[in-house]
Amino acid sequence: MFSLFRKKASHLFSAEEKALVEAAIAAAEHRTSGEVRVFVESKCRFMDAIDRAQELFSELGMHQTQQRNAVLVYVAVIDRQLAVYGDQGVHEKVGDTFWNDSVKTMLSHFNRDNYAQGIATVVQEIGEELREHFPYDAANDRNELPDDIVFGR
Repeated sequence: MFSLFRKKASHLFSAEEKALVEAAIAAAEHRTSGEVRVFVESKCRFMDAIDRAQELFSELGMHQTQQRNAVLVYVAVIDRQLAVYGDQGVHEKVGDTFWNDSVKTMLSHFNRDNYAQGIATVVQEIGEELREHFPYDAANDRNELPDDIVFGR
């Protein structure tokens, strides 16, 4: 179970799997003014993954989006920790239930060894939720954050 958690973060995905996740990010953001990032590392420096996600959210400058509508998907491979963390603007719209359901979705995929697909699915769901609350505006929208996967230690 969870063979994912025996791999190093930077080698978690094949080139195709990285492309799948990054394409999901780009597609999600194409339909919303919101921003989505994915951060994968080997170990979580904190007991609670949400605390680590909050720290990374700040370090990655995700709190600086114009509408405070960024979301971070966080996975700590070896420590078996994950979290989905949204900025104030998003959280006010979707609440705790959405974040908890997102984690459950990822875990259901991870339990079937579908790691990249699990993250991509959650990114797509986040994109749909962002689209509902923060619709895409072609005249004013800009990509405020990179769409690549960030690999930590």
